[in-house]
Amino acid sequence: MTNVVGLTCVICGKTYPADFAGYVCPDHGNEGILDVRYDYDKIGETFTKESLAADPDRTMWRYRPLLPIAPDAAVPPLTVGGTPMYDAAPLAAELGLAKVWVKDEGREPTASLKDRASAMAVVKAQERGAEVVTTASTGNAAAALSGISASVGQRNVIFVPASAPEAKIAQLLAYGSTVALVNGTYGDAFDLCMEASAEYGWYNRNTGYNPFMTEGKKTAGLEILEDLGWEAPDAIFVSVGDGSIIGGVHKAMKDALALGWIDRMPRIFGIQSAGSDYMVQAFENGEDVLTKPPISADTVADSISADLPRDRIKAMAAVTETGGIYLRVSDEEILAAIPTLARGSGVFAEPAGAAPYAGLVTAVERGLVGADDQVVLLATGSGLKDVASALKAVAAIGTTPMRIDPTLDSLRAALNN
Repeated sequence: MTNVVGLTCVICGKTYPADFAGYVCPDHGNEGILDVRYDYDKIGETFTKESLAADPDRTMWRYRPLLPIAPDAAVPPLTVGGTPMYDAAPLAAELGLAKVWVKDEGREPTASLKDRASAMAVVKAQERGAEVVTTASTGNAAAALSGISASVGQRNVIFVPASAPEAKIAQLLAYGSTVALVNGTYGDAFDLCMEASAEYGWYNRNTGYNPFMTEGKKTAGLEILEDLGWEAPDAIFVSVGDGSIIGGVHKAMKDALALGWIDRMPRIFGIQSAGSDYMVQAFENGEDVLTKPPISADTVADSISADLPRDRIKAMAAVTETGGIYLRVSDEEILAAIPTLARGSGVFAEPAGAAPYAGLVTAVERGLVGADDQVVLLATGSGLKDVASALKAVAAIGTTPMRIDPTLDSLRAALNN
């Protein structure tokens, strides 16, 4: 028995029972995204900040009462969640801010935040007795599903654009997934995955379609709040592609507020590459994301490249309902953020994971955050996911290794150069 009381369509508000077998509100086709609703009064009777603090489980499953799974549900053995958040004093000093924290999701088992959603997907798939789980991804969600599935022997089929970084494809193959490299965009891979899951009856993990993925991803937001002693920061910066992560962060804040664990909602800033700025365009122009057509996305930050963000309704609400802003940054600014973030916090992030820092720089320049503000940057994936971009980033700022002979004289000459 879970604490879920229903699933509500974010378009029309129609609510379906907790055991609803579908993924979306059928009145709106695949766009009828559902939001999982909980009985917060019931949860609050036994689940408190004090009981949580006493729980020795440091994984995402410590938040079970706020998740759509039974208390005794079997979960994958990999340690998902419990990632560190660092006080990045050098970054705060550089930007003139009171505090900057970096939440390092590169420490997950497959090195990205997407492990949280995939762990939830595997639990829900096995709950339904699904033989195969499938997803479309630019790489990280695929690797996450692949790795989590491998840990429990769950068959899975992955659809990724053929242009995905080799490091991400290598993960899929190492974990033994059935991998389909699609000659096309992420949108093409997503559409084919949707058709295949309907044709073969596979459990569909796709974000912006499966409502439980938001619930897995929100655990990162709950950890942020818990690490801060349930004192909400002034702002949280999140990179945005499909929009599911920022929607999950927002859901975490709403959960905590409903339980009375925080007394205010932090502003949530969505950061996009200028080459994949669907949400920024919609925010700036007041466009309806339900009807706004796809764009043509092209960015070095492959993890946030999306022609049509699939979870765009929740993604827009995350910003508009918290007084946040959508900001665009260039690919050059994203690449420059990789070494700056690494040197100022010790966190080595892939382009999408460094984009929040680039967005914070822009926000400071525009006066959107001030000297008294306390800010969290959500670094969503490890820099080892895309070494080519990291090398390009350090080369752009003139950081190169010394090449020397194996002699002290050679070293002295290089050091004095």
